Amino acid sequence: MPEFSYQAADAKGARRDGVIDALSEDAALRSLKAKGLTPLRIVPAGAGSTPAVKGGLPAAPRAAAPAKGKPNQADLLAFTSELSIMLRAGLSLDRALKVLVGMSHKASVGSLLAGILDAVKGGAPLSKAIAPHRDYFGDFYINMVRSGEVGGQLSEVLARLVEHLERIRALRESVISAMIYPAILLVVAVISVIAMLGFVVPQFESLFKDMGDALPAPTRFVVAVGHFFTDYGLLLGVVTAVLGAVLTRWLRSPAGQLWWQGRALRLPVFGAIFLKYEITRFTRSLGTLLGNGVPVISALNIATETVGNVHVRGAFEHIVPAMKGGGRMTDALYKTALFEPMAINLVRVGEETGRLDSMMLELSRILDREVETSIKRGLTLLEPLLILTLGVMIAGIIVSILMGILSVNDLAV
Repeated sequence: MPEFSYQAADAKGARRDGVIDALSEDAALRSLKAKGLTPLRIVPAGAGSTPAVKGGLPAAPRAAAPAKGKPNQADLLAFTSELSIMLRAGLSLDRALKVLVGMSHKASVGSLLAGILDAVKGGAPLSKAIAPHRDYFGDFYINMVRSGEVGGQLSEVLARLVEHLERIRALRESVISAMIYPAILLVVAVISVIAMLGFVVPQFESLFKDMGDALPAPTRFVVAVGHFFTDYGLLLGVVTAVLGAVLTRWLRSPAGQLWWQGRALRLPVFGAIFLKYEITRFTRSLGTLLGNGVPVISALNIATETVGNVHVRGAFEHIVPAMKGGGRMTDALYKTALFEPMAINLVRVGEETGRLDSMMLELSRILDREVETSIKRGLTLLEPLLILTLGVMIAGIIVSILMGILSVNDLAV
């Protein structure tokens, strides 16, 4: 019989971890509920990090002090997953929220959920209870919850939200993970050049100081740069930090975002990756919303807001007016000049067959794979380029010093 690892809360709110035998996940939920446990998370045994304590009720772990920090997307994913499981297990919404409040590992998350619980107890549906926290949940999440309430399928909609959030997180983490190694190479390159110019080159300055114009031009240049680093290194560091802070603040402003996001889309190789990443977010959000009964105009508006790049978002904002004027989505997407023919054909098929939601989700999966493949190819080019640049810079400094030493020997002879 299959085994499922679980996390659950007992009647006192203490967490229980273990493994249970059941024919299916739903059967495991019913079994846990029959034992007086409130399920929080269930995965096939070996698929998660839950301790494998079979069948029984292991001792509850000692309560830890609540973590600090603001609620983040990982907290939202955990909340959505756990709430979906508890609703599927048959718990009422207020009871499920009460358990989540007691199990919160962050004080900020507990406070947020407590406010939502109070609103639900006051008679508000979940969509209205989370609406005041729009900055955290977002219009996409709120409208998905509202569609689940209207259709009486809140737990199923929450499960779809979990899938959506996990895919977004996986795509974001793949991009971040792929950029770690190039970032390390860049930092090493900067530190190496600074060390060479600030500490190694000055050691040879006394050897070259009496040679004047007899030194080769590359050696004079390297010595001058090393001298500058030695005399003004601290000032240069302070100025760089201040300029970096000012630049960062400007890049976060509307004008700064408009500038750098436009330049990012025009980068060779990586510009196409950034564009596909934004289109992936748009198509997945649109397909998920349409699949849950959200009207197409509302779904388009919400999906457009999930796009991070202001230039791409501006292009998508023309789709709704075109459709309100009687146009088709296929034609509106074509006019943005952002979609490839394959994508346009998928949308056309979706419109003609009435399966636009599934076609949008299929398009997002295709673009997901293309983004991951393009990132690997781009890094295949970037990593050797960074290594080559670092090698050339270090070699240039060393060769310049050697040229100066050979000039000293020639004069001595």
